[in-house]
Amino acid sequence: MNQMPFFEQEKPLNEWDAESSRHALDDLFKATFAYRKSQEFYELLQFVAKFHFYSPYNAFLIRTQRPGATYVAPSYRWFRDFGRRVKPNANPIVILQPMGPVMFVFDVSDTEPLPDAKPLPIEVTNPFKVRKGTVNKELEWAIENCKRDGIKIYYHKTGSQAAGFIKSITGNRSSETLKSQIGIKDKKPIYESFSVNYEICLKDDSDNNIREENYATLVHELAHLYCGHLGTLNKKWWPDRRGLPHVVEEFEAESVSYLVCNRLGIETPADEYLSGYIKNEDKLPRLSLECIMKAAGLIEQMSCKRMIIRKN
Repeated sequence: MNQMPFFEQEKPLNEWDAESSRHALDDLFKATFAYRKSQEFYELLQFVAKFHFYSPYNAFLIRTQRPGATYVAPSYRWFRDFGRRVKPNANPIVILQPMGPVMFVFDVSDTEPLPDAKPLPIEVTNPFKVRKGTVNKELEWAIENCKRDGIKIYYHKTGSQAAGFIKSITGNRSSETLKSQIGIKDKKPIYESFSVNYEICLKDDSDNNIREENYATLVHELAHLYCGHLGTLNKKWWPDRRGLPHVVEEFEAESVSYLVCNRLGIETPADEYLSGYIKNEDKLPRLSLECIMKAAGLIEQMSCKRMIIRKN
């Protein structure tokens, strides 16, 4: 649930739309009919959710170039880890490379075993096997990394049907002293203090039985922020897309929640929400595929490691 500030304007959204040609996925979305229908978009999300060994953005690029791909890797990894070589004239799949431009990967169907190659492991032969996951340190890591964007997490005893929410803190911003959520042993904390720009409310977790539910809620609310629904502190960090219809904001946030949680093996209400929408609506709302994939990737990073401090 997204509580928009009272100064919501249409202008930021118009600026984002005017610059859509600079956003590769959104430009592709507008130029083709590949994912205009709800069912086709849902199938895309299912693929990206199952293709959890690459980032959501890269999984989308793989799906676009090779819809039938099951397990991809660079040629050197096929040789080093699996004793296989790439077949002659195989077509590479182009994805983004961390700390670099692009890298070329090949699907398992584009490779062949070398002499004495061992049988392929289950991770290659059945990579889409349904996983039943649990939230371990992902929740604490995500909460810890919220501080870099001035996000304060607090808990409230609510009813079973009550959802969390995110809100922007306007006017004078308070300063919070760092309290580590994950027991990091650094002598000096990454933040001595931080200014509160946003607040996210989660359910009271004193019984420790709602970790998966709270993680899904946190992902949903962070998706509202990183998809630009509340504006931005810096356009280089995430966009300002204030002015979207409520249905678009919720659809994007639920899509991000579906991707992040399912890639972790966590079942969430997002699946039911998206399934219900598809049954009732044939065409998609005016959403940003690029924002969905980038927000999902960022929240995944926040859930597994300490992020570096933002630089203005």
